[in-house]
Amino acid sequence: MGSKLVACFLIFSVLATIAYAQLSETFYESSCPRGPAKVAEVVTSWIARDRTLAASLLRLHFHDCFVRGCDASVLLDVPNGEKEAFGNINSLRGFEVIDDIKNKVEALCPGIVSCADVLALAARDAVVAFRGTNWSVPLGRRDGVVGSAAEANNDLPPPFADFSMLSAMFSRKGLNTRDLVILSGSHTIGSDSCATMQTRLYNFSSTSATDPTIEPNFANTLKRQCRVGDNTTKIRMDQTKFVDTWDFNYYSNVLRGKALFQSDDALKRNSNSLRIVQQMNRAGSPFNAEFGRAMTKMGQIEILTGSSGQIRRKCNVIN
Repeated sequence: MGSKLVACFLIFSVLATIAYAQLSETFYESSCPRGPAKVAEVVTSWIARDRTLAASLLRLHFHDCFVRGCDASVLLDVPNGEKEAFGNINSLRGFEVIDDIKNKVEALCPGIVSCADVLALAARDAVVAFRGTNWSVPLGRRDGVVGSAAEANNDLPPPFADFSMLSAMFSRKGLNTRDLVILSGSHTIGSDSCATMQTRLYNFSSTSATDPTIEPNFANTLKRQCRVGDNTTKIRMDQTKFVDTWDFNYYSNVLRGKALFQSDDALKRNSNSLRIVQQMNRAGSPFNAEFGRAMTKMGQIEILTGSSGQIRRKCNVIN
């Protein structure tokens, strides 16, 4: 069994390396030289009107890459598609931004820039516009033609995941413990629904209605915002700030029992991940550089290149 696992990992690594080699930051240099800049221009204008879209666009890219790879399948309007998955329905947003970008890029270069590349660029450009960090985005992905809610339900890490579950789910995508901890740092911005918090606050176990790992005063703060049965109110991921800012405060929240999700708290329940959390939570934190590296890596999960897939003319439908 061990030799089979090693062989599978090696095959995955070889295939991933071949795919990565086909991506390039200058992929559109001759075919659509103004395309990437147009993406940044449109994203910046949207973020100027609504800062909350930064976290949403970042999350869209993440949820895309974790299901069938970074192929823009999350955007498809198909029966039982990814938009209908438990972690996406009535939760994902920013689709109108992607449509706006695609329309404007298509006007420049019809049929050239993929929706998958638009998603990858939009996530980066949204964080930059939010006054966050920057990272390189190699380009050349192509768009998938299948979207599956069932696959999304299986592949998207749930907010109640413990460390073992998180580690296994990230590993299946070629991501390691460091990637897991660093990418989770994106929870320093954004919001989530009180629906996600109901079990953790009011029905955690037979011995404790509230998850005992939540700092008591913080639990009371959450309960004032999320009443029993409230499935609609949105609350900030980082409750320790009045205004969302891009920083490494998330890791302080994890250590102090002030993170929203059980999956956040899980990062301090493993010695290796705890060490990385502590590394990120200090003066001169390498979080920004590490986050950029992890995003570039995540953005190349199971990509389609060459003649695979297609370049969608509209991101929500197959050509």
